[in-house]
Amino acid sequence: MNRKIWIFDTTLRDGTQAELISFSVQDKLNIAKRLDEFGIDYIEGGWPGSNPKDLAFFQLARKTRFQHARLVAFGSTKRAKIAVEDDQNLRFLLEAETPTVALFGKSWILHVEKALRITPAENLALIRDSIAFLKSKGKEVIYDAEHFFDGYKDNTNYAIETLLAAQTAGADLITLCDTNGGTLPSEITRIVADVRQKISLPLGIHTHNDSGLAVANSLLAIEAGCVLVQGTINGYGERTGNADLCSVIPILQLKAGYQCVPVQKLAQMTSLSRYVSEVANLPHPNNLPFTGKSAFAHKGGVHVSAVMKNPRCYEHIDPECVGNHRRVLVSDLSGRSNILYKARELNIDLDRHQEKIAEIITHMKELEHLGYQYEAAEGSLELLISKIKSEYHEFFTLKGFRILIEKNESGDLRSEATIRLEVDNTLEHAAAEGGGPVNALDNALRKALVKFYPEIGAMRLSDYKVRVLNASDGTAAKVRVLIESTSDSDTWSTVGVSENIIEASWQALTESIAYFLMKHKPPLQSTENNYV
Repeated sequence: MNRKIWIFDTTLRDGTQAELISFSVQDKLNIAKRLDEFGIDYIEGGWPGSNPKDLAFFQLARKTRFQHARLVAFGSTKRAKIAVEDDQNLRFLLEAETPTVALFGKSWILHVEKALRITPAENLALIRDSIAFLKSKGKEVIYDAEHFFDGYKDNTNYAIETLLAAQTAGADLITLCDTNGGTLPSEITRIVADVRQKISLPLGIHTHNDSGLAVANSLLAIEAGCVLVQGTINGYGERTGNADLCSVIPILQLKAGYQCVPVQKLAQMTSLSRYVSEVANLPHPNNLPFTGKSAFAHKGGVHVSAVMKNPRCYEHIDPECVGNHRRVLVSDLSGRSNILYKARELNIDLDRHQEKIAEIITHMKELEHLGYQYEAAEGSLELLISKIKSEYHEFFTLKGFRILIEKNESGDLRSEATIRLEVDNTLEHAAAEGGGPVNALDNALRKALVKFYPEIGAMRLSDYKVRVLNASDGTAAKVRVLIESTSDSDTWSTVGVSENIIEASWQALTESIAYFLMKHKPPLQSTENNYV
């Protein structure tokens, strides 16, 4: 069996120190359950002595049964000149009632003398006394050697002395921490190898990403002999973050041959990554390795052609191994292979329309030159292909719309849209108000169409994005509007481009409705096709 590497997740503690992240107590419990289900070995829930929220989390977590993971409470060594039995932080660690405690202490003489303002000998006593006390209470103790690598480089002998103090006191494992994130990979390898010669306890690694090396440093520490790796989901953490477990785990397990989580659980990696982003209320970066939306996305025509023949040509692993999937993008870089692949993905039959493929590519590239972007608007792409294939029929025809925006002396804003449409040779006139001009236009459009197409009540706009394409033109700049819409069974995106934001919004809005109707309703009439 491959060597086991223990995974220690600190998303709920170190990860919450990232900007813009603030989990509720229930959020933390829900994430902990997902981490346990995924197969994480240790889940660090927080510092019960630092804030009421973490204290409440451990009170709630005591009532929760974890199937695999060991819950960990985090805290510091005792304060100087206070008896270990009287130290409040250590008391909170015991009251958390977790089987494991992660205790951090100072490894760097600079921190000992300038931050704690105690002698080196006193610091060693703090480490010994705190660990011995927690061990006497039956706890598994993981000792986090804070700033160890900086301390080692500054005063090697003293940094090692702090580890020996932890070992003598009965610690179960020592984690070497690159707290400032400034250590180079070659230094990690050399220092871990030296520590292994002097310390008999198993070692762990905890790295920060200030130099963009957290994942690499974690991997090299494992190669040098560490058996536990600490990190966070998506690399969340203070400053530039921690080692991203969503990269560390698949690299160790799929590429380096170690055992981290149950094999059948690894395919949950992407859903776990995106779940934590969602709970954190942060966008999930497209370019995240392994779990990002773009991690297995192919755009260049040569790449796509090769991937269609053999995915290994441009993919380092099978996306399904981590629960992700292959995507082919269509843009002005697209070739025949992109269109064919995308058509199959969208269940569009191009086999009987081979002569149309060149026209589709040419027209799509012309539109992308104007600012349209189809890689993020697959609904619009499908409409475009259907129109060029002469298989699309208009569901309604605009006769005109007018938008009124009124601001009164109190500063209150009012938006109203009036619209005239022709549907099935019937002229329909409707007006509606909204929270803004686009919302008012959307409401008026739906009001005019609902009697003909009641199905549109099942769809809703779920996202609206505006991108300025040529900012140097100021208020006359061209904008691209992307609208995401959803129904109970589908999600799709459409695009519009214009120098007028209302016109761009109208294009994306009407294509969104047209796409939905194309999928769910036979047309009431046929009219000439329009590509945009």
